[in-house]
Amino acid sequence: MTYNRLNSLLGFACGLIATCVYIATVEKTVSWWDCGEFIACAYKLEVAHQPGAPLFLLIQNIFSNLALGNKGQIAYWMNIGSAVCSGITVTFLFWTITAIAKKLLNKDKQASLSTYLQIFGAGVVGAMAFSFSDSFWYSAVESEVYAMSSLCTA
Repeated sequence: MTYNRLNSLLGFACGLIATCVYIATVEKTVSWWDCGEFIACAYKLEVAHQPGAPLFLLIQNIFSNLALGNKGQIAYWMNIGSAVCSGITVTFLFWTITAIAKKLLNKDKQASLSTYLQIFGAGVVGAMAFSFSDSFWYSAVESEVYAMSSLCTA
């Protein structure tokens, strides 16, 4: 298996694991702080408080449509939207770590098995440690702008 293929598969696996865990632990309804405001604004496509978050509101509106008209499920589906964004962030983080590790460890252009193990090990450990950190996980399971912000940053 080539390096690029294995890198892609491991990145998607890290993101899928994180997404499944986030969906399993997602808030079932509205949680604290601004979540209620963001859910209402995204559902009705209205403007949230300053500075606003138009991309977040548009994407969350797409997830609100997955409730299929059940108003009791709108918050749940928007929280799943944040979980999906956070899972994609973990995938991008894995690829960022492996790209940097490859540049640092593969200077002689002849990579060995141990070099690949170091590169992919660093990617898996870094991405999984970040995905299960308290602050990131907390943002991943509620409908708040931080999950989308992390995705755009990644």
